[in-house]
Amino acid sequence: MQLKHQLAQHPQRVSLHNEVHARPPQALTAPLAISHVVMLCDAAEREASRSHVAALLRDHHLPLPDPQSSHFRMDLGAFHIRWELHTEFVSWTFMSALPVDRLGEIEPDRALNAVPQSWFAGLPGQCLSSLHLWVVPMLASGASGLIKQMLLEDTVLASTVAGDVGEVYTDFAIHADGFSRMVLLAGDMSPRRLGRLVQRLLEIETYRMAALLGLPAARQAFGILATAERELAELASAIQSATAQDEPLLLDRLTKLAGQVESQHAATHSRFSASAAYFELVDKRIVEINESALPGMQTLGQFMDRRLSPARSTCEWATRRQDALSQRVSRISSLLRTRVEIEQQQSSQALLATMNARQDLQLKLQSTVEGLSVAAITYYIVGLVSYLAKGAHSLGWPWSAESTAAAAIPVVALGIWWSLRRLHHRVFKN
Repeated sequence: MQLKHQLAQHPQRVSLHNEVHARPPQALTAPLAISHVVMLCDAAEREASRSHVAALLRDHHLPLPDPQSSHFRMDLGAFHIRWELHTEFVSWTFMSALPVDRLGEIEPDRALNAVPQSWFAGLPGQCLSSLHLWVVPMLASGASGLIKQMLLEDTVLASTVAGDVGEVYTDFAIHADGFSRMVLLAGDMSPRRLGRLVQRLLEIETYRMAALLGLPAARQAFGILATAERELAELASAIQSATAQDEPLLLDRLTKLAGQVESQHAATHSRFSASAAYFELVDKRIVEINESALPGMQTLGQFMDRRLSPARSTCEWATRRQDALSQRVSRISSLLRTRVEIEQQQSSQALLATMNARQDLQLKLQSTVEGLSVAAITYYIVGLVSYLAKGAHSLGWPWSAESTAAAAIPVVALGIWWSLRRLHHRVFKN
């Protein structure tokens, strides 16, 4: 029964729901030749790769992929292509059928041989990883000869995978054609299970190389950090014996050092964070292939743990060292600023004390001349009283102007003195 009313849908509901189906493994059947290439790309090159694969499809008169898609796969007859767009790189996977009639006698076909070479040479970006993988039935004649023929015997690694159903061999070496190599002997497993296993093996190689991108940045950071740590140690020692005149210069040097440290931290933080995430993905993919050791052979997990651990520790140590240095710079900066602020407060207090002393002196001077002020005001008021007395005498005032002025002097002087004292009392009380 269909509902009459539809709920308002979140605009990203469908894309979020389909995220669990993103980049699904492809059902595969042995024998099979696979060439896997990872191109490190910036934003413009990632978009160029979309146009590049569209050009290949147009040449084969095939429909173009969705312009918003981040992955797709297509059968082009002679080979099968799988294209995936990632945050930092673009992966290209080419697959073709593998003849096994003379396996181990002649070099096996590579899936890349079926790809148009002029088109392949124009892949946008820089090659970070390239791998040839041959998937052959475990019971195929010549399988052991293929391993000896294609891999370096001194550095071969091997393990059983997928619960002892398959065996994987590799030497983790870049051969003359610029590709590393891997051989998978597939036992009795379903096409989907084989597809998941192949995808995980390819991702181990991809994420291994992506994780190692943080190693050059870590090594470069160590030189900058060593210089910054020496500068910080010199500043910390100079602060102990610095005078007030030296502090502004020290604070300026410390501010510049803090800017340098934070700039370097910002430039490498995303790289180290990405490497840590890629290292975790490598660990997960190794666990997922469910490998176990073959007699006398080193497994992929053991090799990765032994060879990748130093690089991982270097990146992690660079991150911790950056954080520690940033915190030390912040603490010393706070200490020096506190010291400068205390001295500024002391200077302000001394200035206020000087101003208070000057104000007290002004009050004392004002008190000194207060008597003169009373006399001057009394003089003017008594003069006015004298003029009033002259006018009033003609109207019957009994006293002369001089007698009236003389009698008014003590009264006026006392009144003015009392008024000034009362005014001072109110001002000082407030």
